[in-house]
Amino acid sequence: MKVAVNTLFLIPGEVGGSETYLRETLLAVAREHESIDLVLVANQENVSLLRDQFGAFPQCSVHLLPVRAANRYMRIVAEQTRLPWLLRKLKPDLLWSPGYTMPFWAPCRQVVSILDMQYHSHPDDLTRIARWTTHALVTMAARRADRLLTISEFSRREIIKHTGCPVERIAVTHLGVDPAFGSSPQPATRNPQPATCNPQPATCNLQPATRNLQPATRNLQPYILSVANSYPHKNLHQLIDAFARVQDEIPHRLVLVGCPRLGEPQVLRALENVPRERVQRVSGISREALISLYQSADVFVFPSLYEGFGLPVLEAMMAGVPVVTTRAGSIPEVGGDAVVYASGQSAEDLASMIRTVLAWSVKERRVRIEEARRHASQFTWAMTASATVNEFAGIHRRR
Repeated sequence: MKVAVNTLFLIPGEVGGSETYLRETLLAVAREHESIDLVLVANQENVSLLRDQFGAFPQCSVHLLPVRAANRYMRIVAEQTRLPWLLRKLKPDLLWSPGYTMPFWAPCRQVVSILDMQYHSHPDDLTRIARWTTHALVTMAARRADRLLTISEFSRREIIKHTGCPVERIAVTHLGVDPAFGSSPQPATRNPQPATCNPQPATCNLQPATRNLQPATRNLQPYILSVANSYPHKNLHQLIDAFARVQDEIPHRLVLVGCPRLGEPQVLRALENVPRERVQRVSGISREALISLYQSADVFVFPSLYEGFGLPVLEAMMAGVPVVTTRAGSIPEVGGDAVVYASGQSAEDLASMIRTVLAWSVKERRVRIEEARRHASQFTWAMTASATVNEFAGIHRRR
């Protein structure tokens, strides 16, 4: 089976969890399903990355559609006009569009992935024009695709609610977690990679990545970790308020990994109540450095108010760090009973749960970490790939 993959949405380092979903699923398909010929349609920002990552697989090829995804308007136009003409030349059995949108028409069957309906539930994450455009394109994709994939039962319910897509046309393929997050701790990098999200140090107070963070060295200052860009729904200002309530009781710093986004003004206001030296902003670091940060944290806090999956929760559990999070969106579906839940609407409740986790005995911490790691190990990218390929095969058989 020949599957074309629409990667026109992908700007490396900029699209968050959807990039991880695409790259990890494709890698697992390439490794585990050699009978699938993958034809990757790339843009100008991601073509080099895709060729480097997939060039070693003989069943994979990369074809450049010369458009820059950073120009959202031109990317949408190219997806609706130039991509279908390219597909006529490539002659795939089906097109998979893993980034929410797809062409209105294509010369083959179409599968689209809609990971969540965040733009609908949290419209403050986007500009008004972006919201309108996103809704039009996502609704069209949901109604016209031969098969729709999503990443949680919560997201399936959201898609049905907001697009009217019949439940039988939507398949859930849970995400996985890289076992590397649970590998033996590696030294944190002292030479982190340059930031890819163009943070503004003057306004965001981003500090030089991880040079003061060493794994499991207790004579250095311990820290509480959170990994999220500062979109409003990520609720980082509430976490900072919670930290302000406990900062005089604990020796920890708060380490925030992520890029500034539309919720940054709230974050900056919250930071006014915390001494500068107690908070470190981190961005643009390597995967190895991120894994080290997870593994060396005392607590991981994920205060999000909406998630289509919640991959950082899974990564933290695999890395062996206790997780405090919320019951928002799909998070209970991912975290199960292996995490500690707090109200994302209450800084005091978040603070209380942070105190609770930090007060665990060594034995209780060890037991809970092992339980969480066992739970996380049930989510693998190989399973994501197999479920995805099964959906492709089902569509292909119905030709």
